Amino acid sequence: MLLRLFAITTKEVRQLARDRLTFGMIIGIPLMQILLFGYAINFDVRDLNAAVVDEAKTNHSRALVADLQATGVIVLRPPSTGLPDLRRRMESGEISVGIVIPHDFERRRLGNDRAVAQILVNGSEPMIDAVARGLAAVPLPARAGDYRSRAPVFEVRTEYNPERRTAVQIVPALIGVILNMTMVIFTAAAIVRERERGNLELLIATPIRSWELMAGKLIPYVLIGLIQTTLILTVGARIFDVPINGSLLDLYLAAALFIAATLTLGLVISTFARTQFQAFQMSFLTLLPSILLSGFMFPFDGMPPLAQWIAQILPLTHFVEMIRGILLRGAPLAAMQVPAMKLGAFLVIALAIATLRFHKRLD
Repeated sequence: MLLRLFAITTKEVRQLARDRLTFGMIIGIPLMQILLFGYAINFDVRDLNAAVVDEAKTNHSRALVADLQATGVIVLRPPSTGLPDLRRRMESGEISVGIVIPHDFERRRLGNDRAVAQILVNGSEPMIDAVARGLAAVPLPARAGDYRSRAPVFEVRTEYNPERRTAVQIVPALIGVILNMTMVIFTAAAIVRERERGNLELLIATPIRSWELMAGKLIPYVLIGLIQTTLILTVGARIFDVPINGSLLDLYLAAALFIAATLTLGLVISTFARTQFQAFQMSFLTLLPSILLSGFMFPFDGMPPLAQWIAQILPLTHFVEMIRGILLRGAPLAAMQVPAMKLGAFLVIALAIATLRFHKRLD
């Protein structure tokens, strides 16, 4: 019995050693998890993009802005010309925090009945509201004026989610997470499945071109993804009372673009994998970074630069920005053109890679 057990164990070890992808997963997945959880996931949110509307333009108002920047919580972008411009930039996702200093700032500063300034917070993103309220409670240096002996310095106003409900922040992004999981897994085994069933030789013998085969595999799943989007939207609106402030047409166009981009990622994986099990392994390798680095659970601006760079490669990052902008902030698709262009570029590049990889298989 021991000899037979040893023989089977030896056989499995040798088989794993020959399976380079599985052996790489044994090493790669734990390393990826510890790096993501230990480095990229940061609850101490810093460097949030912010803009200021300073209607007072006094020495004390400028000192107040300098003191806010010195906390390290915000990074000031070019100032806004007025409150409408500030709201437009927040709607498009350019900034997460807006600071409004009214024209009667000096009178408020000397009084004791009203806040001297206002902080506008993008409530469609997780954790931003709590960070902004913590920022408003930070004692400021004396050069900004003696504020601590009076009423609160800042009035914090949460835009797009005044009730500060977690479901409003999470459910829209959850559309992207669910689509990302299902679409990648569906298509990751697409070419592998054809090979294992013996259909690949039949497809090679037909006059169909490689890009036509890839596109033909994408179209049915795009329709499936749109059905899933409708299902999640309906549940989110009916059960979790998530508002739909933007155009449904814009939302479905954004979803279709994201679904197509995600499916091409699955096709690329499918051209590398030799078995369906390997395809599922590689799919899992992309899912965890997509979920943790996309801004689904943690503010994107607060992540370290390296994590942000990696996140820019992943389609889910750009869709989360688009879906929150359209669904919660009511932004038109034209205002989301930067993430839309990044998704489009990913779609074209990934489809080209999958097509070229399939050509190499034919050779």
